[in-house]
Amino acid sequence: MEDPARLAALETLRAVRQRDAYANLVLPQMLRDRRITGRDAALATKLTYGSARAQGLLDAVIEACSDRPLSEVDGSALDALRLGTYQLLRTRIPSHAAVASTVDLVRAELGSGIAGFVNAVLRRVAEQDEAAWVDELAPDPDTDPVGNLAFTHAHPRWIAQAFAEALGSRGEPLKLALEADDARPAVHLVARPGEVSADELAAIVGGDVAPYSPYGVHLETGAGDPGDLEPVRERLANVQDEGSQLCALALTRASLEGTDDRWLDLCAGPGGKAALLAALVGLEGGELIAVEKAPHRAELVRKLTSGLPVTVEVTDGRETGFVEGAFDRVLVDAPCTGLGALRRRPEARWRRQPADVGQLTTLQRELLTEALRLVRPGGVVAYVVCSPHLSETVGVVADVARRTGAEQLDTRTLFPEVPDLGDGPHVQLWPHLHGTDAMFCAVLRRPV
Repeated sequence: MEDPARLAALETLRAVRQRDAYANLVLPQMLRDRRITGRDAALATKLTYGSARAQGLLDAVIEACSDRPLSEVDGSALDALRLGTYQLLRTRIPSHAAVASTVDLVRAELGSGIAGFVNAVLRRVAEQDEAAWVDELAPDPDTDPVGNLAFTHAHPRWIAQAFAEALGSRGEPLKLALEADDARPAVHLVARPGEVSADELAAIVGGDVAPYSPYGVHLETGAGDPGDLEPVRERLANVQDEGSQLCALALTRASLEGTDDRWLDLCAGPGGKAALLAALVGLEGGELIAVEKAPHRAELVRKLTSGLPVTVEVTDGRETGFVEGAFDRVLVDAPCTGLGALRRRPEARWRRQPADVGQLTTLQRELLTEALRLVRPGGVVAYVVCSPHLSETVGVVADVARRTGAEQLDTRTLFPEVPDLGDGPHVQLWPHLHGTDAMFCAVLRRPV
């Protein structure tokens, strides 16, 4: 019997493992190419993203049920074991169906021998539910509370520790943050200012107006490929997390004396924030310069900002050659670990390593320093990263502010009506508190 949904999920997991592909890029294209729609598309999406997101927990259970270490398991068989184990532990699919469907896929591709091994492992997995396996395999919550929560909610321990340090808690707040980060997120849209309102967009797509962004709309989880929506195809709206919208808007809300018609996005790819900023500055007759180092990402910016007052420059944001003080407002949406958007990039948590942080913070400091050179005296810079890691957030901002003399503004005032923003002066958003990605934003003013 054909099983297009599970086959698509399995082949996407294989692409992630073999080619370091991104599931959220591979799967939608595969579904379109194979014309998989409706329930099959929804099932494929759930199984793919769920299996990729929970990989660490799944691997621990698989190894506990196997007669060999994972390093000795055939890669394609391991992909199938992850898919089957996810169905057994984290879906309502009957156990016999989860096992049989997975074994059938393996038998058709790898033969009866490996299919027998997969069958034996999955039957052992099915002997307990997820809670029982967590009780058996997770670190002791009394001696290692962070490790226990990391295992329970399928996060590498170092990432859970970074969350704990940013939250200032190893208890309930950390549990809630990891729990929210382990859930499949809703899709957020941003209406293009001057073209369509959030109310109009919500009515067109059947979504809900976002609680905080005046341009945001939330779609139901599992609502399908947002790229198929007419407003997105016609560039009346883009896919953008509400937290990203709020951080871009914070730059525009900071008070400014004097000129205010020349804005800069120093790290513009793939173009979501640039499109929002360009639409807003364009309403006032201004322009946006969008800088992007990678040519293919610069092309994405051009496409996304088509029809807006934007000039795209393909260059390194640290070495633009722009005249000092040439801009009124500058956005530094710096390259980062992406730890704040793990729920949207299911495999990313298992790829990132602690060593990545140090390399990125050097780049982040250089970009923020250059932004403060390019903004005019009295102008403002928004430093934004999609990460709560303290080294990437308050560490970078404090260091650059000390060396440049830049004034840190109370960024909380630039997020009106958003609750639970902490002690400031920066803002750290969280999925469990705000329903957004874990975006960080600090707004600084260059001294006059």
